[in-house]
Amino acid sequence: MKKVIAINGSPRKKWNTATLLEHALEGAASEGAATELVHLYDLDYKGCTSCFSCKLKGGKSYGKCAMKDGLTPVLEKIQNADALILGSPIYFGIVTGEMRSFMERLLFPNLTYTRPPQSLAPRRMPTAFLYTMNVSEQMMKENYGAHITANASQLKMMFGQSESLFCNETLQFEDYDKVVFSYFDPEERRKRHREVFPKDCRRAFELGARLVKAGNP
Repeated sequence: MKKVIAINGSPRKKWNTATLLEHALEGAASEGAATELVHLYDLDYKGCTSCFSCKLKGGKSYGKCAMKDGLTPVLEKIQNADALILGSPIYFGIVTGEMRSFMERLLFPNLTYTRPPQSLAPRRMPTAFLYTMNVSEQMMKENYGAHITANASQLKMMFGQSESLFCNETLQFEDYDKVVFSYFDPEERRKRHREVFPKDCRRAFELGARLVKAGNP
């Protein structure tokens, strides 16, 4: 049975990012995969500490992160996964701090300091990155394109393939009346959430199913 792991880099477990990841896993399950959703904010861990144990010649941790903390079992599961889905809101133009720290621990041990750089990942697998954000698609392209492209490139280099899914102009608050807010019309966002977000969820479902199919021999 195929195993698909999704990583939630949002602090919220029942909002936009988590909901998209849940639909992606439902799509994977519809193709017969076993699924698991990991909430990074539940874990106690740090980003890379530059110990370089993963780079030592003949070292017992060569190609693997030597740190032992709450992220260790997650990284071990990913080594045996058949597909990986990351999800994060955009905070100040990039993914959340927890997601960034996770990516350091996931990607750096697999990167060789060779010319050209190569991947030590134990297996190739399809990956995807789901992004949620407050801004429009046009603003995303103008301001976040380099960050999103870099993430996709790194995942593709390490694991063989990657795709991205975007959810723009998200609903940020349950009750806009309780916060200081005049950036846009809250009612327009509520309307978009009712009409567009279900389509985003459907796209996430289809993505999850597609990853399982892509990982089949």
